[in-house]
Amino acid sequence: MSKTHGKKLRKKPERLAKKSGMPPGTMAFVGRQKVENARIDVLHYDETSVRELIDADVNQCSDVAKEPGVTWINVNGIHDTVLIEALGQRFGLHPLTLEDIVNTTQRPKVEEFTSYLYVVLKMIGFDDTESQLKIEHVSLILGDGFVISFLEDEGDVFDPVRGRIQSTKGRIRTMKSDYLAYALVDAVVDHYFVVVERIGDRIEEIDDRILTDPNPNDIHEIHQLKDQILNLRKAVWPLREEIGALEKIESTLIRPETRVYLRDIYDHTIQIIDMLETFRDIIGNMHDTYLSSISIRMNEIMKVLTIIATIFIPLTFIVGVYGMNFENLPELKWRYGYFMVWGMMIAVAGGLIVYFKRNRWI
Repeated sequence: MSKTHGKKLRKKPERLAKKSGMPPGTMAFVGRQKVENARIDVLHYDETSVRELIDADVNQCSDVAKEPGVTWINVNGIHDTVLIEALGQRFGLHPLTLEDIVNTTQRPKVEEFTSYLYVVLKMIGFDDTESQLKIEHVSLILGDGFVISFLEDEGDVFDPVRGRIQSTKGRIRTMKSDYLAYALVDAVVDHYFVVVERIGDRIEEIDDRILTDPNPNDIHEIHQLKDQILNLRKAVWPLREEIGALEKIESTLIRPETRVYLRDIYDHTIQIIDMLETFRDIIGNMHDTYLSSISIRMNEIMKVLTIIATIFIPLTFIVGVYGMNFENLPELKWRYGYFMVWGMMIAVAGGLIVYFKRNRWI
């Protein structure tokens, strides 16, 4: 991993300064525009039929929602505040709700209004090519007979829900709008497991590499994993409170038979939180393991260099003695002096090597 790539690990937070001084309920899009044009898709169904409208307008959404059955209105692209405001006026959405819909920094929460429930989620994806999290702001409006979902981008994890509706699989076609809202929330939460498992695979891969062949790039990946776990915790911890509040909320929009399924989502959020806490501890230990591995590796290098230096110290002494320019130096003119010096040096070096091995220093 290059240094440039390492600098991209932390994303800058969205700018909220442009909302400073505006009155409450003022719609100001906060985030990055991810689609060129906003689009509304409508899916209306009951036990016997399904009807789908692509790129519908606000009037069509309002008319279809009045028909018997369940209507799912999906808005792709929340940067178009004019479109969202018009949709909000048709369905009687509060200005504060509209303000939170276009604010991608809004934390997960649930709010109860007179005629609808407002749910905020964070849809998490994982980009395998860049090993980065993709976080998308999701808003759900649960009303009597309809659900409105607001997404930043066209790609989402709601395709399995659409497939169940169109293929009449499961009980979703026989249930009301509250079950549809549950199915959408459940799809978001279930995708958390996919992301968490991929992060877990990366943690195992880096952990094994640190023990065998640590390198400076590992520290960047460790910090990247810490940021990803932090972002996931920011999305999941409020979600636990949100699902708990949604399960206990005293609203006629949520029927008793649906609350059982919400309790199951609550259990899933607890499981995800436990996995994230475990990963956070592992990543903290990985940082210490990396530093210890580098320290051990450096100690091994210093040990080898010290042994080499220790062997050559007496050899250097011998060479230095017989390298002195004195005329009356013993053995200087001896016929076998040269071979005697070599024998002494080999004997000293060999003796030191044997001594080091006996003491298990090498």
